[in-house]
Amino acid sequence: MKALIYEGVETLGFHEVPMAAAQDGEHLIRIHASGICGSDMHAYLGHDARRPAPLILGHEAAGVIAGGQRDGQRVTINPLVNCGTCNACNSRHENLCPNRQIISMPPREGAFAQFVAIPDRNLVLVPDDVPLEKAALTEPLAVSWHAVRLALEALSPAMDRRALVIGGGAIGLAAALALRAMGVDDVIVQEPNSARRMFLTERCGQQTTDQFQGAVPLVVDAVGNATTRTTASAVTAPGGVIAHVGLGEDAGGLDIRRMTLQEITFIGTYTYTMQDFQDTARAIFDGRLGPLDWPELRPLSDGATAFQDLRFGSVAAPKIILDPWA
Repeated sequence: MKALIYEGVETLGFHEVPMAAAQDGEHLIRIHASGICGSDMHAYLGHDARRPAPLILGHEAAGVIAGGQRDGQRVTINPLVNCGTCNACNSRHENLCPNRQIISMPPREGAFAQFVAIPDRNLVLVPDDVPLEKAALTEPLAVSWHAVRLALEALSPAMDRRALVIGGGAIGLAAALALRAMGVDDVIVQEPNSARRMFLTERCGQQTTDQFQGAVPLVVDAVGNATTRTTASAVTAPGGVIAHVGLGEDAGGLDIRRMTLQEITFIGTYTYTMQDFQDTARAIFDGRLGPLDWPELRPLSDGATAFQDLRFGSVAAPKIILDPWA
């Protein structure tokens, strides 16, 4: 099969590799759409020790089951593989499983390939009328769905339903869509890149700003660096909630004194539960997250150029989706 291989810092190659092999309880999936995630970019830049070269990256994917009793079924992939038996899994917090794996991290190769192997329980059926490139958005949208759900559960019912999302990439846009799907109509997306800000406004119908001024009860930090945490600490209203989903930088930015004195709740959020993933898929299929027509589609063979374009900020679209068969 053909695959896009991460070979070292800012180096990707499109090569023939051994065919993916499904183990007991797994299916082989013929990938039709695989999105580039921020974590893929972190690996590409050499900033993720969990993803050493050489490795097939990619974990936002949808395709068709190849072989077996479910041959031909269209599916979207939950890339988070858990043990299914620990306390976290038994309490339906599968994202906190201490034995969790994810495709695109050893020992599991990723979905920037023509085929990938994944357990049966990680698959969600896709209706025939839903394009697979739209179904591939389930994973990044589920990340934000999970973050927004936790934030709203923590927010006092007495507080206004207003929110700021910091970062206008796929996770930030997904957070804005999830907020509206969950009843928060007043949402602003802060995005410094003018081309992306224009895309979010004109193509995605979002209210945007390059620098937010004021205070809001709920902030989603979809970037996660010291600068964005500084903003989140400053603009969250007393008694409000910060949902931190970005993984840009490990340290810095939080104003712990203000957060303590103003009783601001900080929630670190990671991936999603299987229920979040299924709920997100259902929201996509039902049209509750909008048309989702904003990704840019490219062939997997042009993946190295796509990563380079993202690296230098020349992509206005919040998401690039790669097709291994184009």
